[in-house]
Amino acid sequence: MSSDLTYRQFDEADTPAVLELLTASLAGGPTGTRSADFFTWKHRRNPFGDSPGLVAVAPDGRLAGVRLFLRWQFRGADGRPVAAVRPVDTATHPDFQGRGIFRRLTVDLLEQVSGDAELVFNTPNGNSLPGYLKMGWRELGQVPIAIRVARPTAFARGASAALARRASAQRPPACHLPTAERWFADKPAGLDGLLAERAEADLADTRLATPRTAEYLAWRYGEAPGLDYRVLTCERGGELAGVAFGRPRRRGPLAEFTLAEVIVRPGDRGSAARLLRAAAASGCDHAATHLAPGTEAAQAALRRGYLTAPRTGMTLAARTPTGPLPAEHTLATWRFGLGDLEVF
Repeated sequence: MSSDLTYRQFDEADTPAVLELLTASLAGGPTGTRSADFFTWKHRRNPFGDSPGLVAVAPDGRLAGVRLFLRWQFRGADGRPVAAVRPVDTATHPDFQGRGIFRRLTVDLLEQVSGDAELVFNTPNGNSLPGYLKMGWRELGQVPIAIRVARPTAFARGASAALARRASAQRPPACHLPTAERWFADKPAGLDGLLAERAEADLADTRLATPRTAEYLAWRYGEAPGLDYRVLTCERGGELAGVAFGRPRRRGPLAEFTLAEVIVRPGDRGSAARLLRAAAASGCDHAATHLAPGTEAAQAALRRGYLTAPRTGMTLAARTPTGPLPAEHTLATWRFGLGDLEVF
């Protein structure tokens, strides 16, 4: 029974206890350590707004559970903003499992955001997906991942080690690309013009897409503590023609460059190809990305050796805060970049 628990809004004073609970339940997260700086960046400095959250508190003051929704925004048809949330950072203390805390926190938080969000989306794993489906989420399908092998011998060795479950290196992969943090600090010339031209052209695309503003990109890639995002750029005629963001990371025994974002001027497949080639040459064993169908990067990817990897991808699930997702929403409704779906 959970009648002895108190459910209330997450408060800033709860942060240390929340981080302790998340670490105990979910380990160190994408950076290896759940720091207050990372938590604040993610949930309080997000340009789409502060993350709503709820906690369950035991009579002795311990946190029995926590649930946070990351605010997001998509651009819909004709540029209409579509407010969304993404369930993240959820944990139940082992002493309180099996008491319906996860469901209670989720249902209450859905009700809380029902007045200011239209969509709820996330990428649950195989273990958590059945629970989401029982609570009204609809599985929309697999978002595919494309891989470009850069160092065949190292890649084959790493893949073999992964299959054999041999211990892997823990140190970060070497990467020669400049950091996104430094690039944004230097106030890159030409970015605003590139984004404005891209945004105007994208008005013709009715798929839901995250609006790529300079503010969003700086937050997502330039300010993320501990994620080590790098930047790739290309020019035409002395002007910025394209920019991409990604990060070197360990994927078991393999060194992967996770290419999160590719932005080029409308129709410029040549610049997209140059950025894809540069990502593969970052110094890692392979590059991995998701390239939305119809984009310049997707059109250039095959000739640059990016192939959809079997048995990979992320399951997209969604609903509205008040009920099931309308039937017209399918996987094809969205135009994702990997940066929209990465767990961070």
